[in-house]
Amino acid sequence: MKTRSLMSREYRTVSYVSGPLLFVERPVGASYGETARIKLPDGETRNGQILDISKDMAVVQVYEGTSGIDNSVTSVRFTGEPPRIDVSLDMLGRIFNGVGKPRDGRPDIIPEDTVDIAGMPINPYARDKPSDFIQTGVSAIDALNTLVRGQKLPIFSGSGLPANKLAAQIARQSKVIGEGEQFAVVFAAMGITYKEASFFMGDFERTGALERVVFFLNLADDPTIERVATPRCALSVAEFLAYTHNLHVLVILTDMTNYCEALREISTAREEVPGRRGYPGYMYTDLASIYERAGRIKGKTGSITQIPILTMPDDDITHPVPDLTGYITEGQIVLSRDLFRRGADPPIDALPCLSRLMNLGIGPGKTREDHRNVADQLYASYAYGRDLRRLVAIVGEEALTDLDRKYLTFADHFERRFISQGDENRSIEDTLTIGWELLSSLPEDELKRIKIEFIKRYHPSYQAGSE
Repeated sequence: MKTRSLMSREYRTVSYVSGPLLFVERPVGASYGETARIKLPDGETRNGQILDISKDMAVVQVYEGTSGIDNSVTSVRFTGEPPRIDVSLDMLGRIFNGVGKPRDGRPDIIPEDTVDIAGMPINPYARDKPSDFIQTGVSAIDALNTLVRGQKLPIFSGSGLPANKLAAQIARQSKVIGEGEQFAVVFAAMGITYKEASFFMGDFERTGALERVVFFLNLADDPTIERVATPRCALSVAEFLAYTHNLHVLVILTDMTNYCEALREISTAREEVPGRRGYPGYMYTDLASIYERAGRIKGKTGSITQIPILTMPDDDITHPVPDLTGYITEGQIVLSRDLFRRGADPPIDALPCLSRLMNLGIGPGKTREDHRNVADQLYASYAYGRDLRRLVAIVGEEALTDLDRKYLTFADHFERRFISQGDENRSIEDTLTIGWELLSSLPEDELKRIKIEFIKRYHPSYQAGSE
């Protein structure tokens, strides 16, 4: 009882305010990570969390910002609890701020449970291997870089590239193949502008996708500290939907670069020793604590799949944010500025893209038996066509053989028909059919990566002959 009374004690020892941080002297009984209630002189109450603590000082981050706080008359009460969020199945179809408060003008949810936003660590032994296909309706992803249930597959974008449009398309089109499978999307937007927020909300409402989406929205002018909590709140809701209500949940996090900038801002305010490019040295660990919450658990029907989206400053894939993300996640989808300038929609560059778990989610009973072979042949043929483009720039097209010209034409058609699909929602069968039609422009003896039995079964010339 004595400890509880100490933790619920109000402190009027706020020494000073720095950015989003509040410094409280002599915090007896308080501990790292617990939440705080900050009471202003006008009666307003704000929420915070202890970022750092010692015998003499507690550093509190204030979610709603520190504007208007007078350190001489402001009181702080420590609750003794970690940051929590109310969760319920009724959150589907709703829009919340970064910490789970309604932003759509509708009343608060009636919680089924209240959970710690840090989540529960998953015993590695309890993890199940990702093995099921998720259809995004985007050919460049479904055919060449397949998304597997329980995977974390980031999208690397550049400033001005349509990553948000691709994210919205994936959110509204994604589904799991199979009868009775329930699917939901948790969409967390961090540090986005009003224009971007209005695009997402308009797209979800227009297409009816909002009904199965839980939308967390943290705007660029919202408190930085809220931005750090947003992905954790979103993943806590995803875990509740997946492991309590057995839903297959796709979590889309955009933009993780904004999240890392918020981490850097807080680190600077805490006067920590900076790491690479000013980011805190613990950023790898922090990102891992978010990305590693994806996966499947043995004995549980539900699953969590993650698509983090991040903007590469100066299109630099070696920048700390994409670099560390690439170490933790299982592949990447890369958007190309060159393809974007040439009108590709979406401008996905197939060559540097990778899905390390693709083989676990394709094949008979999942997609189709010829999927792996077709993907390999499309990739190899496109790569050769791209190499020929560079050669043509040096020696001219007259130096090419007839076969080289066919590969050059194949690369052009591949970008126009396969990559650039606009808002079209393609099934995996449609995607593979388009792939075969493109490959049929090459001589049959050039299809060295496809088994002969698949060529005779799926090649358009054989199908036309059988009809």
